[in-house]
Amino acid sequence: MPARRKASTPRLLPAAPLARLPWLIHAFSTREDGSLGFTDGTSDAAVQRNRAKFLRKVAGRGKAPELVTLKQMHSDLIHRVDGPPKAGLQGDGLITNTPGLLLSIQTADCLPILLVDAKHRAVGALHAGWRGTLARIAEKGVGRMWQHFGSRAQDLVAAIGPGIHGCCYAVGREVRERFESQFAYAGELFREVQESDPVREKYPLLFLTARAPGHSELEPRIHLDLVKANLRQLKDAGLRAGRIHASPLCTACHTELLFSHRAEEGKTGRMLGVVGIRRKG
Repeated sequence: MPARRKASTPRLLPAAPLARLPWLIHAFSTREDGSLGFTDGTSDAAVQRNRAKFLRKVAGRGKAPELVTLKQMHSDLIHRVDGPPKAGLQGDGLITNTPGLLLSIQTADCLPILLVDAKHRAVGALHAGWRGTLARIAEKGVGRMWQHFGSRAQDLVAAIGPGIHGCCYAVGREVRERFESQFAYAGELFREVQESDPVREKYPLLFLTARAPGHSELEPRIHLDLVKANLRQLKDAGLRAGRIHASPLCTACHTELLFSHRAEEGKTGRMLGVVGIRRKG
């Protein structure tokens, strides 16, 4: 796991294409904001305090928006919300055109994807891990924005927040096979990494086998590029390449700034990617 250093970057990470819209609220949190998700390692009271501070910071001088959350389940289920939900929502996507609501996605390696339609003033937030990506949640999010708000894909702007990148995201062979069954371009999303083993190199006789050439070999690790996969989905859905912004930050490489479930072996907090429409007045 990379050594954790004191963060010197701003605690809120904006997406440049979205920062130019004065009516829009959006941000990606960092670990300096504390955990914003209810996990075993943080008390509920601490999470509530962290969320309250985060909302005040995101809102700036305006009135803090109403945070809308999901019980995420690695699905393609997307909800339209027109007001604060009366009951907990389950799924992995939210869309709205109602001012005063702040749609949120919790992450600690998966990708938060924000969609913004400046023409119709509508927004969306999606949670894309490998399962959601396999279920085409990015493409379906664009479709739901068209269905509910008349948002044309060419008018949308998308921001993919920090998440685990292909450099660090090793997956099983079965994951690659499932992508290959769904996407003709799946070969572009995976690469094999041959890793060295110091123990094998120092004590090769320990790994002798009956099969030629006599030594068992390490299977290459398979790495998935989630960012590339979702960029491709957004482009295939009709978004213009210049209107898609992807954060260069890998959560597993930057644990000094970001939470990473994989790099921190499951003992970590949760960040929020948020987007909403400011209240008028």
